[in-house]
Parts: sequence; structure tokens; C-alpha cells
Amino acid sequence: MPKKIAIVATASASGEKGGAERFYEGLQSALCAEGVNAEIVSAIPDESSFEAILGSYLRFYDLDLAGFDGIISTKAPGYLARHPNHVCYLLHTMRRFYDMFDMEFPSADEILREQRRRIQEIDTAAFRSPNIRRIFVIGEEVRDRLERFNGVHSEVLYPATTLTGFRQDGNFDYLFLPGRLHRWKRVHLVIEAMKYVKAPIRLMISGTGEDAAELRALAGRDARIQFLGRISDDDMIRYYADALAVPFVPCREDFGYVAVEAFHSGKPVITCRDSGEPARLTSRFNAGLICDPTPQAVATAIDALYQAPETARMLGENGRIQAATVNWKNTARSLVAALGLDPIEARQGRG
Repeated sequence: MPKKIAIVATASASGEKGGAERFYEGLQSALCAEGVNAEIVSAIPDESSFEAILGSYLRFYDLDLAGFDGIISTKAPGYLARHPNHVCYLLHTMRRFYDMFDMEFPSADEILREQRRRIQEIDTAAFRSPNIRRIFVIGEEVRDRLERFNGVHSEVLYPATTLTGFRQDGNFDYLFLPGRLHRWKRVHLVIEAMKYVKAPIRLMISGTGEDAAELRALAGRDARIQFLGRISDDDMIRYYADALAVPFVPCREDFGYVAVEAFHSGKPVITCRDSGEPARLTSRFNAGLICDPTPQAVATAIDALYQAPETARMLGENGRIQAATVNWKNTARSLVAALGLDPIEARQGRG
């Protein structure tokens, strides 16, 4: 019988399908392809108050996972789950108590600071517990954050996208910006940049989120900016294919599927120096332009690519070649091995 593995997931209360949900689907599919019986075990964490957060930590701590041969935890507070064969593949901790604390709580009092200290203390104890035999992270941004705040070492293991069928078409008459409309993604930077862009180019924005109304108001009556709302995977591929470039300028992003999907589509990424993993990947792949996090700097980068389409194509091709090395098969095999399962035996279905 195949080994039975639990992917401990934190579900979204809104039911919105974002990067984390696609990550779970991709991980489950890849593990099953390696011969293990992977099941997503999820719970919805309650972050409505600090007491609710602690209750969520306890809920994951008390999960009954005895029926599994191993578990893979992924994000806060899932890594509190207990199992003698536990590997953590960390997406991120609860970032508002970590690197985004000052942005979320610019006037934090001592109560909030104490809550931050307690969350980090609980997390650190969980990561250092013998309950977790090995810790992987999705990128260098998360690795460095884990070392800085928790004093815990980890190994980088890139995830892949679940989208398929990427192609590169030839219109190149707009910019495509997909993703969640949330302040941490800084979509406002790109909207404000359009005021300074000289090139006759449009900005197509897809996705939904908490800040959708504010961003639409910020765009005002600028006819060059279009909000597409939620779009299908097929439309996502099509919009990537015809774009000149993909501006993706989040603040200290953990990984950023948007950048990887742009690379797969042969599109250069415009990102910012403080954008985290997208900036690291864009630099490493030589697959786009990296600028300061200001509207003027983003506008200059947009104009530069519009004025040099051959450079845009070259940078996009660099990304396409490098992105091909990021695949779920390698990731799944590393996790199966970390759980102490022989990859060959797992694929053959021997218990």
C-alpha cells in the first residue's frame, strides 16, 4: 500500500483561490505522482483577535494525524501539528507579527508588542522542537526571515506553478498585473506610475481583494487602466502571452507565482528592490528590470522596455529558460526523501 501523507493546510475563510491554494494543489498532485497517497488536511484559522489566534494554534496542535505515515506542514499555525514524522515546507509565518508589523501597526502599543513577542516565541519553539525533523522554505526571503526572527536554519526548495500551457504571442501592447488586490502587493505603485508613463501602453489588472475599491478610485478615469476582476486560467495564460511585461512590485514577497508565471510566458518582470523573492529571481535569471519602489522609477522601467522591445524579448527569454528548471517533480522527491520514504519504493507503491 502507498504511504499516506497529510499536507497540513490553512484554508481561506473567504474561499478565495490564491497562491497558497494553488501551492497545495500542486504539492498534492506532485506527491501523488511520486507514489504516495497525499491528502490535504485543512482548517480555517481565526485571526479576529489575539485570543482567537492562540485558539487556532491550539486547534492545529490538537489535530489527530495518527492515521498518516508522515505530515508536511506549510504555514502558520499548521507547523504546530504533531506527528513523529513531520517535515515543514514553510510558506510563511504570520507576517503581521513579523516583517510587516510596523506597516500594519505603525502606532503599536506595549500590548501589541507583547503579542508579537509571544507569537514569535511560540513559533520558534515549534520550529526547534524535535517534532519537526527538517525545515524547507519556498525561497531565500522566507529563509532569511526565519533566521532573523527565529534563529532557525532552513533549506530553500522552490515550488512550481500549477498553470500550464504558457505561450508567447506577439501584440505586446499592454502590461499585465495579476494577483490579489491587497496593500502588501502595492498595486497602487503601478497605477500611480501610469501618470508618469510616456509610452502609449495600457495596464490590465486582474484579481480581487480587500483594496479593490480604493485601487479603482485611484485609477480614476484613466482610460489606459482596466480592471478585469477574477479571470479563468485560460484567460490568465492569454493575457500573459500578449503582454509586453509584467509589473509585480509587492513588499518583501515570500515567493510570487506572478513572477514565475511571467517567466514561463517569456515576459520580463518589472519589480522593486524591496520586493523580496521576485527581485531575487529577476536578478538571478536576468529576466527583467529592478527599480526603486516609487511611481516615477516604475514608470521609467516601463518606458525603457517599451522603447527597447528586443531587450524586453531577450529578458523574457532568459526568464523562460531559467523557469523551466523549477518543477514540482524535484520538489516532491526532496520532500518524500526528507520524510524517510524511498522515492523509488514510493513510486512503486510498496509499503
